[in-house]
Amino acid sequence: MSYTDRVKPYMDELVAIRRDIHAHPELGFEETRTCEIVARKLKEFGVDEVHTGIARTGVVGVVRGKGGSNRAIGLRADMDALPIFEKTGLEYHSQTDGKMHACGHDGHTTMLLGAARYLADHRNFDGTVYLIFQPAEEGRGGGKVMIEDGLFERFNCETVYGMHNMPGLPLGAISMRPGPCMAAADEFRILVKGRGGHGAMPNVSRDPVLIGSHIVTALQSIASRRVDPIKEAVVSVTQFHAGDAFNVIPEEAELSGTCRTFLPDVRDLVETELKRIATNVALAFDATAEVKYMRNYPPTVNTSDETEIAASAARNVANEVSTTGEPKMGAEDFSYMLEERPGCYIWLGNGMPGEKGGANVHTPQYDFNDDAIPYGVGYWASLVETVLPKAA
Repeated sequence: MSYTDRVKPYMDELVAIRRDIHAHPELGFEETRTCEIVARKLKEFGVDEVHTGIARTGVVGVVRGKGGSNRAIGLRADMDALPIFEKTGLEYHSQTDGKMHACGHDGHTTMLLGAARYLADHRNFDGTVYLIFQPAEEGRGGGKVMIEDGLFERFNCETVYGMHNMPGLPLGAISMRPGPCMAAADEFRILVKGRGGHGAMPNVSRDPVLIGSHIVTALQSIASRRVDPIKEAVVSVTQFHAGDAFNVIPEEAELSGTCRTFLPDVRDLVETELKRIATNVALAFDATAEVKYMRNYPPTVNTSDETEIAASAARNVANEVSTTGEPKMGAEDFSYMLEERPGCYIWLGNGMPGEKGGANVHTPQYDFNDDAIPYGVGYWASLVETVLPKAA
């Protein structure tokens, strides 16, 4: 019997859990209700230990297999939602205006709960599994907070694995790659200080709107003219705020945005160039620019051996497995866990554009595809039994 067939008896309950979590989204470090559901279900499913309050709303379940091995593996799922107004029209749509599970963390949580039930029911492995339900992935660094809260000291797994659904990847497909697979995510803010004045007399002002516009244009030269063309970098100005009246040139303009890179030397270069360009462009217009550059999530880097293991486990479940998936310029705070332990982060097919599950993540139209649940649960089960095999 295949792994997906073994999961089928759980499906009605898992779909109900997923849709209930979807209808009650909670932002990072606010996942109180979700935490309660996870802890309750872990106990119902018969896991050996349930630990709550890690990084405030995080949960870790412990399942021990048959045998005396002291080996251990960590499986991680994120739980938080996004500040987005849902526009799916689903019967289980968000009941909280302005909050939505627009990235599928409701599905990730559900699939790890399904794996908890399978592992507790079968225990066809030798060692310990730590089921890590992480809060606050969406920009609040919950993975880092869990580590700072003693995650790996309390639950000493030798490897750790993560998963994310992927619209645009066919249902039943799994993709991964060794090395960098998700980018570092940095944030910048540029405050341009000029001289305000009447909109009809720009000659006596130092227009921060004009100066900021030149900075936006000049920053595009970082990726196109400063970074090695065979190395990846993204510099995006995503906000530009200035002025309050149509006939007043303001004193200041504020720009902000994000930089994405994979390699440490490129990350250093982008930060240096952004500061240099913004400062000197403003100076050329007889104004000033104050730059704040914040390094956030590091790149997500899969280790080679664990990627091979993940691929082997995926082949027991998926219709299609790729180990040459394209790296993504999005970011993941699972990266902090991979800095502490070897492991692998995979992408699970959610459906193609125009099909069920095909809407992009972080959009009001997105919904996790419940048909992906058996593949996700099956992958986790196969992975554990591959990494921690029972003695013959």
